[in-house]
Amino acid sequence: MVNDYEPAVIEREAEFIQELTNRTDFLLAAVKVDIWNEDLSPWPAPPVFGNEPFGDKAEDTLAFLLEELIPSIPGDSDVGTRMYYIGGYSLAGLFALWAAYQTHLFAGVAAASPSVWFPGFREYVKENRIQTGAVYLSLGDKEEKTRNAVMSQVGDAIREIDDHYRKNAIPCFLEWNPGNHFREPELRMAKGFAWLMNRQWR
Repeated sequence: MVNDYEPAVIEREAEFIQELTNRTDFLLAAVKVDIWNEDLSPWPAPPVFGNEPFGDKAEDTLAFLLEELIPSIPGDSDVGTRMYYIGGYSLAGLFALWAAYQTHLFAGVAAASPSVWFPGFREYVKENRIQTGAVYLSLGDKEEKTRNAVMSQVGDAIREIDDHYRKNAIPCFLEWNPGNHFREPELRMAKGFAWLMNRQWR
């Protein structure tokens, strides 16, 4: 899930995945999101920076993925014979985690620098059961060092979510990357997808 589709960035991410997995037989699909704060938010929330609130259109976005995009991918017409992973960066990472609670289609989730500070999300994680086989989480080691009172909770939130998954026997890996939220997003995403794919192939 991307907000600005840049072929060069997606190509670099695919190259990183190839390097980290030694595989070429995979398809990386980038889905452009038009209204970031609306289309990826599972429920409404007030603004945490600027004046733009969060909407509740995640269900519509997921429906598009499940009913239109995935069935249209070239190749085997039976989606049940493939291994699907969902991933995203920032708010798209939050969406990817949330989506895995709605359907069992995704074998794994790669959530890089996910917006797990999102109001109510920690509670949602604890009150519901994720329907995926593995979860990769990552965060920059400077991301929680922000003056924004809501976003500064991201470090505690991701540690809490990682701990919850582990206690509930959900395979999970939390990786800390150097830098802030904006450093090397395509590499961070590639590391997440590669971790999931290497689990499948080992």
